[in-house]
Amino acid sequence: MTEAEEVVRLTDVSKIYPLPSGDVIALDHLSLSIRAGEFVAIIGPSGSGKSTLLNQLGCLDVPTSGELEIGGRRVKDMSDYELTDLRLVTIGFIFQKFNLLPLLSAYENVEYPYTLKYRRKDTSGRVTKLLAMVGINEDRARHKPTELSGGQQQRVAIARALVNNPKILLCDEPTGNLDSKTGVLVLKMLRKLNEKGKTLIIVTHDPSIAAQADRTITIRDGRVVDS
Repeated sequence: MTEAEEVVRLTDVSKIYPLPSGDVIALDHLSLSIRAGEFVAIIGPSGSGKSTLLNQLGCLDVPTSGELEIGGRRVKDMSDYELTDLRLVTIGFIFQKFNLLPLLSAYENVEYPYTLKYRRKDTSGRVTKLLAMVGINEDRARHKPTELSGGQQQRVAIARALVNNPKILLCDEPTGNLDSKTGVLVLKMLRKLNEKGKTLIIVTHDPSIAAQADRTITIRDGRVVDS
C-alpha cells in the first residue's frame, strides 16, 4: 500500500473508570495510528479493552488522558456539535446487533442519517442505490427490521453506514450474529468497500477475519501488544 495520510491517531491514551471498589484502567497509555485506506482488525481477549477502544475511535467516549485525533483534528478541541457532525459524516458504524430502528422500514433506516445531516429526505435516489448495492430490493426495503433475516438486516446496516459517504467504517463484530455463509458474504462486501478506498476498522474475535486484514492490532490489558 502506498503511503497515505493518517486518519486515526491515539497517543498515550488512557481511559480510567472510577469505581467505589477501585479504579478500572480500561486503556493504559495506548498509542496507535491508522492510515487512510487500511483494513485493520483489532483483536484481543474479553476484557482486553477492545470495546473501550471502539468507543474512543467512534468518538462515543473521550480519553481520561492522552490525545485522540481523527482526520488530523484533536477530539478534545471539538465542541459537542462538531463531535456529532464527525460521527454523522466521517465515521460509519456497523454493529453486531445491527441497531436498526424497529419502527422504521429498511429504507427509512438508511435514510435516517441522511436526514439528520441534510435536514431533508433523500430525493437523489442515493438510498435506493445503496440498498440495491447491498442486495436489498425495493420490496424488501419497505419491510421493518423484524421482517428481515439477520443477513438482510446487516446489509441494511451497511447501507445506512454508507449513506453519508464516510471515510472510516468502524465495525463491531459485524458477522457475529450471522451464520457462517452469510458472514462470508458480508465480509466480502466490506472488503470491496475497503478496496474502493474506505478505511475499514473491524473489532473481532474471529481469527479468519483478522487473517484477511492488512494489519492486525492485538490489545491486552488495555495496551497494544502486537500490530
